Amino acid sequence: MGNRKLLNSELGRDSIEQFKERRKLPVAVVLDNVRSQFNIGSVFRSSDAFIAEKVILCGISATPPSAEIHKSALGAEFSVDWEYFENTEDAVAALKACGYRIVSIEQTENSVSLSDFKTAPGEKYALVFGNEVHGVQQSVVDLSDASIEIPQFGTKHSLNVSVCIGVVLWEFLRKLGKV
Repeated sequence: MGNRKLLNSELGRDSIEQFKERRKLPVAVVLDNVRSQFNIGSVFRSSDAFIAEKVILCGISATPPSAEIHKSALGAEFSVDWEYFENTEDAVAALKACGYRIVSIEQTENSVSLSDFKTAPGEKYALVFGNEVHGVQQSVVDLSDASIEIPQFGTKHSLNVSVCIGVVLWEFLRKLGKV
Protein backbone atom coordinates (compact mmCIF):
# COMPACT_ATOMS: atom_id res chain seq x y z
CA MET A 1 0.00 0.00 0.00
CA GLY A 2 1.62 3.22 -1.14
CA ASN A 3 1.00 6.34 0.86
CA ARG A 4 3.78 8.64 -0.28
CA LYS A 5 3.54 12.26 0.71
CA LEU A 6 2.99 14.52 -2.28
CA LEU A 7 5.59 17.07 -3.24
CA ASN A 8 4.55 20.73 -3.37
CA SER A 9 5.05 20.58 -7.14
CA GLU A 10 2.40 17.81 -7.33
CA LEU A 11 -0.33 19.74 -5.48
CA GLY A 12 -1.49 21.82 -8.45
CA ARG A 13 -1.74 25.03 -6.46
CA ASP A 14 -2.81 28.30 -8.07
CA SER A 15 -0.27 31.02 -8.61
CA ILE A 16 -1.03 34.33 -6.89
CA GLU A 17 -2.29 35.67 -10.21
CA GLN A 18 -4.58 32.65 -10.72
CA PHE A 19 -5.84 32.95 -7.13
CA LYS A 20 -6.66 36.64 -7.61
CA GLU A 21 -8.78 35.74 -10.68
CA ARG A 22 -10.50 32.78 -9.05
CA ARG A 23 -14.12 32.90 -7.89
CA LYS A 24 -14.10 33.37 -4.11
CA LEU A 25 -16.24 32.30 -1.22
CA PRO A 26 -18.62 35.25 -0.58
CA VAL A 27 -17.01 35.87 2.81
CA ALA A 28 -14.98 38.73 4.25
CA VAL A 29 -13.01 38.00 7.41
CA VAL A 30 -13.04 40.94 9.83
CA LEU A 31 -10.47 41.09 12.63
CA ASP A 32 -11.65 43.26 15.52
CA ASN A 33 -8.46 44.33 17.33
CA VAL A 34 -6.53 41.07 17.00
CA ARG A 35 -3.27 41.61 18.84
CA SER A 36 -0.92 38.83 17.67
CA GLN A 37 0.74 39.27 14.30
CA PHE A 38 1.26 35.51 14.20
CA ASN A 39 -2.52 35.05 14.53
CA ILE A 40 -3.05 37.61 11.76
CA GLY A 41 -0.64 35.70 9.53
CA SER A 42 -2.54 32.50 10.24
CA VAL A 43 -5.78 34.27 9.29
CA PHE A 44 -4.29 35.17 5.91
CA ARG A 45 -3.20 31.57 5.41
CA SER A 46 -6.64 30.15 6.30
CA SER A 47 -8.35 32.81 4.17
CA ASP A 48 -6.19 31.73 1.24
CA ALA A 49 -6.84 28.02 1.85
CA PHE A 50 -10.62 28.51 2.02
CA ILE A 51 -10.75 31.19 -0.75
CA ALA A 52 -12.22 34.03 1.31
CA GLU A 53 -12.78 37.27 -0.61
CA LYS A 54 -10.74 39.45 1.71
CA VAL A 55 -9.48 40.17 5.20
CA ILE A 56 -10.44 43.40 6.96
CA LEU A 57 -7.96 44.44 9.66
CA CYS A 58 -9.28 46.80 12.33
CA GLY A 59 -7.96 48.80 15.25
CA ILE A 60 -4.76 47.45 16.80
CA SER A 61 -4.55 44.65 14.22
CA ALA A 62 -1.22 44.96 12.42
CA THR A 63 -1.08 45.15 8.63
CA PRO A 64 1.36 43.79 6.06
CA PRO A 65 4.19 44.16 5.40
CA SER A 66 5.33 42.56 8.64
CA ALA A 67 7.95 39.89 9.27
CA GLU A 68 5.76 38.28 11.97
CA ILE A 69 2.66 38.20 9.74
CA HIS A 70 4.74 36.79 6.87
CA LYS A 71 6.24 34.07 9.08
CA SER A 72 2.85 32.43 9.68
CA ALA A 73 1.09 33.60 6.47
CA LEU A 74 3.79 32.04 4.27
CA GLY A 75 3.03 34.62 1.58
CA ALA A 76 -0.79 34.47 1.79
CA GLU A 77 -0.75 38.16 2.66
CA PHE A 78 0.11 38.66 -1.02
CA SER A 79 -2.68 36.47 -2.42
CA VAL A 80 -5.57 37.51 -0.18
CA ASP A 81 -6.91 41.05 -0.61
CA TRP A 82 -7.03 43.11 2.57
CA GLU A 83 -8.12 46.49 3.89
CA TYR A 84 -7.54 48.41 7.11
CA PHE A 85 -10.05 50.40 9.17
CA GLU A 86 -9.14 52.33 12.28
CA ASN A 87 -12.32 51.20 13.97
CA THR A 88 -14.36 48.09 13.45
CA GLU A 89 -17.71 49.88 13.50
CA ASP A 90 -16.70 51.80 10.36
CA ALA A 91 -15.66 48.55 8.67
CA VAL A 92 -19.02 46.97 9.55
CA ALA A 93 -20.91 50.00 8.19
CA ALA A 94 -18.94 49.85 4.92
CA LEU A 95 -19.55 46.12 4.57
CA LYS A 96 -23.28 46.52 5.29
CA ALA A 97 -23.43 49.22 2.61
CA CYS A 98 -21.95 46.67 0.18
CA GLY A 99 -24.63 44.10 1.03
CA TYR A 100 -22.78 41.87 3.47
CA ARG A 101 -24.61 40.14 6.30
CA ILE A 102 -22.60 40.87 9.46
CA VAL A 103 -22.02 37.81 11.66
CA SER A 104 -20.05 38.05 14.90
CA ILE A 105 -18.33 34.88 15.99
CA GLU A 106 -19.02 35.28 19.67
CA GLN A 107 -20.86 33.66 22.55
CA THR A 108 -23.96 35.81 23.08
CA GLU A 109 -27.44 35.39 24.55
CA ASN A 110 -28.85 34.66 21.10
CA SER A 111 -25.90 33.08 19.33
CA VAL A 112 -26.57 30.15 17.01
CA SER A 113 -24.42 27.06 16.92
CA LEU A 114 -22.15 27.03 13.86
CA SER A 115 -23.65 23.70 12.81
CA ASP A 116 -27.19 25.18 12.92
CA PHE A 117 -26.44 28.48 11.16
CA LYS A 118 -28.27 28.68 7.83
CA THR A 119 -26.54 30.27 4.87
CA ALA A 120 -28.47 31.56 1.87
CA PRO A 121 -27.45 31.30 -1.80
CA GLY A 122 -26.34 34.64 -3.18
CA GLU A 123 -25.78 36.16 0.27
CA LYS A 124 -22.42 37.68 1.24
CA TYR A 125 -21.11 37.32 4.79
CA ALA A 126 -18.72 39.41 6.88
CA LEU A 127 -17.49 37.21 9.71
CA VAL A 128 -16.20 39.24 12.67
CA PHE A 129 -13.59 37.66 14.93
CA GLY A 130 -12.44 39.39 18.10
CA ASN A 131 -9.47 40.16 20.25
CA GLU A 132 -7.66 37.22 21.84
CA VAL A 133 -8.69 38.29 25.38
CA HIS A 134 -11.87 40.38 25.03
CA GLY A 135 -13.50 38.86 21.94
CA VAL A 136 -15.70 40.94 19.64
CA GLN A 137 -16.52 44.36 21.07
CA GLN A 138 -20.11 44.69 22.33
CA SER A 139 -20.62 47.71 20.05
CA VAL A 140 -19.79 45.48 17.07
CA VAL A 141 -22.00 42.64 18.31
CA ASP A 142 -24.80 45.23 18.54
CA LEU A 143 -24.31 46.08 14.83
CA SER A 144 -24.32 42.43 13.77
CA ASP A 145 -27.16 40.64 12.02
CA ALA A 146 -26.37 37.40 13.84
CA SER A 147 -23.91 35.74 16.23
CA ILE A 148 -22.45 32.29 15.80
CA GLU A 149 -20.61 30.20 18.34
CA ILE A 150 -18.61 27.03 17.88
CA PRO A 151 -19.84 24.23 20.16
CA GLN A 152 -17.15 23.37 22.70
CA PHE A 153 -17.13 20.73 25.39
CA GLY A 154 -13.98 21.29 27.46
CA THR A 155 -13.29 23.62 30.36
CA LYS A 156 -12.06 26.71 28.48
CA HIS A 157 -15.01 27.58 26.20
CA SER A 158 -12.73 29.50 23.87
CA LEU A 159 -10.40 28.78 20.97
CA ASN A 160 -7.41 30.66 19.67
CA VAL A 161 -8.71 33.16 17.13
CA SER A 162 -6.72 31.62 14.28
CA VAL A 163 -8.10 28.16 15.05
CA CYS A 164 -11.62 29.60 15.31
CA ILE A 165 -11.29 31.22 11.89
CA GLY A 166 -10.15 27.97 10.30
CA VAL A 167 -13.13 26.09 11.74
CA VAL A 168 -15.68 28.74 10.72
CA LEU A 169 -14.28 29.26 7.21
CA TRP A 170 -14.27 25.52 6.58
CA GLU A 171 -17.92 25.28 7.66
CA PHE A 172 -18.92 28.23 5.43
CA LEU A 173 -17.05 26.67 2.51
CA ARG A 174 -18.86 23.38 3.15
CA LYS A 175 -22.30 25.01 3.57
CA LEU A 176 -21.98 27.19 0.51
CA GLY A 177 -21.23 24.12 -1.59
CA LYS A 178 -17.66 24.84 -2.67
CA VAL A 179 -16.18 21.51 -1.52
